[in-house]
Amino acid sequence: MGLKKRNKVSAEFSMSSLTDIIFLLLIFFMLTSNFVQIQPFELPESDSKTVAATSIVVSIEKDGTHTLNNQDISARALEKVLRQEVRTTDNRENVTVTIVSEVGTPWQAVRNVMNIAAKLKVKAIIATQPRS
Repeated sequence: MGLKKRNKVSAEFSMSSLTDIIFLLLIFFMLTSNFVQIQPFELPESDSKTVAATSIVVSIEKDGTHTLNNQDISARALEKVLRQEVRTTDNRENVTVTIVSEVGTPWQAVRNVMNIAAKLKVKAIIATQPRS
C-alpha cells in the first residue's frame, strides 16, 4: 500500500489580519489627532489648499475678543499665555499657531498675533475657507 505525502503549499493570503491592523491604525490616529474647535463665524476666503497641523488656536473676532484654545483672554495677556502654551507643548520644534480671524477683523490684531509668534520663534498660519 503506497501512501503519498501531501506537501502542497497554499497560495492563499489571509486578509483578516491586514484589516485588523488597518482598523487599529485608524483608531490610533483618530485618538491622537488634534481636534480643532473653530468658532462659527465667517473666515476670509483663499485659493490655498495647504493643510497644516495645529498646536495652538488663537481666535480673533471683529469686536477684538481674543480666544486661546477656546478660552477667552485679553489682548494684553495674550503674549504671556501664548508663551506658556508654547513652553508646555510636547513637540516644541513643530509648534504652529493657527490664527482664526473673523471677516472684518482689523489687520492690526492679526499682525499682533503674528508678531508674538515670531518673537517666540514658532510658525503662524491664518485659517481660511475655500472660495465659493
